[in-house]
Amino acid sequence: MNKVNPSQLEGMIGTEVGVTDWVEIDQERINKFADATGDHQYIHVDPDRAAETPFGSTIAHGFLTLSLLSMLTSMGGGVKLDNAVMGINYGLDKVRFINAVKVGSKIRARFKLISADEKKPKHFLIKHNVTIEIEGENKPALIAEWLGMSVVA
Repeated sequence: MNKVNPSQLEGMIGTEVGVTDWVEIDQERINKFADATGDHQYIHVDPDRAAETPFGSTIAHGFLTLSLLSMLTSMGGGVKLDNAVMGINYGLDKVRFINAVKVGSKIRARFKLISADEKKPKHFLIKHNVTIEIEGENKPALIAEWLGMSVVA
């Protein structure tokens, strides 16, 4: 998504405003996330034992997939405002983990603009509906309503 003027936001509500490239989720990324969070459950870090589960392999942590929203946004997801000097993660209104992301899978994000409100001068609260898709799967990995505060000069 190219940068837009804040005056354009109202006309974009309800539309898709970005789709990212595919990103592969490899075991190294999963292991590093396990180390960072202390979540070493075998379904994430033990390929042999995880192969015996219904998943058939290790899977990414749901919170790993969620944490990749920041990276995916930088890849062209979501609305970016002209003259923005700062973007602040404002939180989530809703998150649902729908489908496991198996090791070796590729994911991407689709961003739909839900709302954009100027909360105070030059401070825009922007809400996106984000769907993380898994290549070759019908069900997404997750859906989320993500809030960001964009501050313009």
